[in-house]
Amino acid sequence: MNRLKEKYNKEVVPALVSKFSYTSVMQAPKLEKIVINMGIGDAVQNSKALDNAVEELAAITGQKPVVTRAKKSIAGFRLREGMPIGAKVTLRGERMYQFLDKLVSVSLPRVRDFRGVSKKSFDGRGNYTLGVKEQLIFPEIDYDKVSKVRGMDIVIVTTANTDEEARELLTQMGMPFQK
Repeated sequence: MNRLKEKYNKEVVPALVSKFSYTSVMQAPKLEKIVINMGIGDAVQNSKALDNAVEELAAITGQKPVVTRAKKSIAGFRLREGMPIGAKVTLRGERMYQFLDKLVSVSLPRVRDFRGVSKKSFDGRGNYTLGVKEQLIFPEIDYDKVSKVRGMDIVIVTTANTDEEARELLTQMGMPFQK
């Protein structure tokens, strides 16, 4: 059993139920999925960049990424419809909890000058988006093998109806928000 999942069931749910005075335990918001997206702009000129990014994303998440393709052609970016321009992974269940645990306890504290993640990145429906500037903060990435520093977007999708509920859920799960 995952440490974070156990914590969620034993501590977080009762805390949320008492704070928002739910009538049932099932009303407490929970994590639905985590989507990690990596846009690779150089993939247009060099296709090796995409392979490297896919490998790194697979190492970080423990799951094979899906290659995302361009929806429209943009002449200014020398981009044609259907060209591969990124990679994404959707984590659910056990892997999702493992990833969040690793993100909160290992990776985020390794960010330079880290003062907490922004409180303003909620979308109004209880989902949280987080941008990471470099993939080096993850312990699986070997610094010497990295060809180029790439960022990624991490979207945490919850079943919460409001931002307040989602913020409380993530705070209880150990997300380091700014003071």
